[in-house]
Formats: sequence, C-alpha cells, structure tokens
Amino acid sequence: MAYSCREVVRYCFKTSLLGIFLLIMAGAVADEHYPQREITLVIPFGLGGASDVLFRDIFETAQTYLGQPVLVVNMPGQGAMRGAQYVKDAAPDGYTLLGSHQTIDLSYLAGLASFSHADFAPVSLLVRTVNIPATYAGHAAQQASDIEALINASSKPLMFGAITNSTDHLFWLEFFDKNDISLSDIQLVRFPDTPSQVEALLAQEIDFAMLNLPSAGALFASGALVPLAVAGSERLPGLPDVLTLREQGIDLVHTTDRGIFAPVGTPPQTLATLADALAYALASAPLRYRITHEYGSLIDYRTLGTYGGYLDEQFHELVPLIERVHFER
Repeated sequence: MAYSCREVVRYCFKTSLLGIFLLIMAGAVADEHYPQREITLVIPFGLGGASDVLFRDIFETAQTYLGQPVLVVNMPGQGAMRGAQYVKDAAPDGYTLLGSHQTIDLSYLAGLASFSHADFAPVSLLVRTVNIPATYAGHAAQQASDIEALINASSKPLMFGAITNSTDHLFWLEFFDKNDISLSDIQLVRFPDTPSQVEALLAQEIDFAMLNLPSAGALFASGALVPLAVAGSERLPGLPDVLTLREQGIDLVHTTDRGIFAPVGTPPQTLATLADALAYALASAPLRYRITHEYGSLIDYRTLGTYGGYLDEQFHELVPLIERVHFER
C-alpha cells in the first residue's frame, strides 16, 4: 500500500506522541511502585547518639509501609558533612536518603561546607529533640542557673564539651550569651560525637555537656549523670521534676530538629511516598510514646514544601544569631 507524504508525517507524529505518552506512563508506573528494593538511610553521626536512636526507631516502622527494608548506615566525619555530601551526590531516585538536622546549615554558615539545606530535596521534619545541659553526679552545680556563679567563683576555667559547629556548640554559645558569660572565662572542649562527651563527663574530665534523653536517659535514671535543666518550653514527661531553663530565669529554648532529606531531582511522587511512610510511622501509638517519654522529643511532622519553608525560615534566623554569639570555624 502506498502512503502520501502527508500521511507519513501524520503517522510519525502520532507514533511520536504515543512514544512520549508511553514514557510518561512508564515513569508514573515506576513511581507508583516505588520502592522496589532496599533503601539506604545515611546518618552522618556515630552510633548511640540521638539521631541514630531516633531515625532507626522511626524507620523500623516506616519500612512496613514501604514494603522494603531500610538499611541504616552511620557515616560520621568532617563535622557530619561526609555523610551529607555522600547523599547530596547520590542518584536522585529515592534509594539514598539523609537523616540530619541544623548541622547542615551550621557547617555551611561556619564555612566548613559548600552546601546548605537548599541543596537537598526536603522530605519531612519528624521530631524536635529537647536539649539538656548536664553534669556528673556530685558536681557542685545542681541546676543550670548555678553555672554562672560557679564560673565566677572557680580558680580555673570550667570545661564545657561541644561538637564543633553542631547544635550543642550553638547551645552553649547561646547559653553564655544569655548569662553574660565570656568565652575567656570558660574552656570549650571539642569532641567528635555525643558518646565521647558522655564518656568524658562520666570520667569527670569535663564539667558540662549538652545531652538529651536518647543519649543519656539511662544515665540520668541511674544517677550517674545529672540533668541541670531542659531547654524546652515545658518540662519533659520523661523528666517531670527537672525545671526548664525559663523556670530557672534563663530565657532559652533549644531543640535539635531532625528530618529526612533526599538528593535534588528526586521525583515528587517518590518524595510523597516517603513522606507518607513517615507519617504512617509517626501515627504509631507505641512509637509516639517512646518519642515523647523516652526520647524527650516533640513530634513535629512537616512535609515537602512545608518542611522546605520551615528550613528557610530557620536558616534566616540562624544568620544573625550566629553573628551575635560569635560562632567560630
């Protein structure tokens, strides 16, 4: 059968449209069936810290919704930027995720990283962990409001543990700012992670560290470590007798805000599936109880664009704060 030129063009146009349609449908089907294999969650911190404990517990439930296992990989190093860089450079297919917090932006603002939260696709904010200044049993400080007087009375500088350019570093700088404490009157001792701070505090090698219930709850319960305050707007259910900083006359609320990030370019439907899985996890009554009572955290689920807006807002608040408290590289 002979075809005219016009018929050939019309045929080619129709088959091109059909090909495009089939490609679109194939992509949609792929998204609908995500995930089809194991997902890797990178935590840029070591074992035993709050991020490790919380993300592992949350994804233990989320993977039930996803129908695929989630492999949790701890990738500490370079101020939590080693793991973040790994995820940033990963394929944007939803199979490599990052569990982190404000440290991404703190490292960027300190000049230690060339990227910020804006270089990731936000999935969901999950929890805000209330931070807890602590000391060892038998220390002269019985609550956080004692620290200023002890610094003034001490013949040698008191020692404060901190992970450089992380949230606990910023916490102490804000605490000193609120109490008119000069950095020249204390000694800031730098540690690679929270567990090493806990060890140093137990050995009485430092006076204070900023901890939380996931990393130190059992030690608070045993009396080996002493919580001096909770940096929340209200007391924690897990530490009902411990006063807030505000109750002690120190106007400071400080939380570490943990969420999930994906590489830029991850398909929107894939991000939505992940967000739904995390919402499913946080709806679990046993998990919610552990988060609020055992982990001293506030459930604050924000997803996709809403989480992105929250991150932008927090970033703009960090800039003047870091300048005021002299956050150093």
